[in-house]
Amino acid sequence: MNKKALLEAALFVSDSPLTIDRIANIVGVGSGEEVERLLDQIKRELEAEGRGIELVKTPEGYELRVKQRYRETVAKLAPLADLSDGMLRTLAIIAVKQPIKQSLIVKYQGNKVYDYIRNLEDKGLIKTEKFGRTKIAMTSAGFEKYFGKSGEDIKRMLNKKFAESKEGEEEDTGHIEGRIKVES
Repeated sequence: MNKKALLEAALFVSDSPLTIDRIANIVGVGSGEEVERLLDQIKRELEAEGRGIELVKTPEGYELRVKQRYRETVAKLAPLADLSDGMLRTLAIIAVKQPIKQSLIVKYQGNKVYDYIRNLEDKGLIKTEKFGRTKIAMTSAGFEKYFGKSGEDIKRMLNKKFAESKEGEEEDTGHIEGRIKVES
C-alpha cells in the first residue's frame, strides 16, 4: 500500500488534526522521522501544484485545510449544511450572547435546545460548564475552525442565515426574534 497516499487519505477524512504518533500508527511506520518525511512531501506537492488545499501543522497535529484565498468562495458549499435551523439558531444565540445560561436559551427556543446543545457540543462547536442547576454555553476553539473565519465574520454570517430562514414567517413571540442584533 502507498504510505503517502494512505496518509493523505487519513488527513482528508479526519475531523481533527492528527499527531505524528497517530499518523505513524495509521500508516504503519515505526518512526516519526518517516512520517515527517511523508508530511513534507505532501506539503511540497500541495504548494507546488497550485492546489486548493494545504497541509497545516497546528498545536494539535496536522490537518488538510482549504487555502485561505479560496475559503470564501467555496464556503457556500458546506458551512451550516450539517446544522438544522434549530441548531443554527442555538449556535447564533450562543455566539452573540456568550457566555449564556442554557436556561435562557430554553426560554427563547423551548426544550429542543437540550438536543441542539448536545449536538453542537458533539460537533466541537460549543462547550458547556455546569453552573448551579443549569449550564453556561460558549463557543469552543473548533467554532472558528469550522467556519474558517473570524468570530465577528461568523456572527454576521449566522445573523444573515438566521434572518433568511425567518423571511416570510410571522414572528412567534415564544421564540427569539427573526434577527439577533450583534452589538459592536
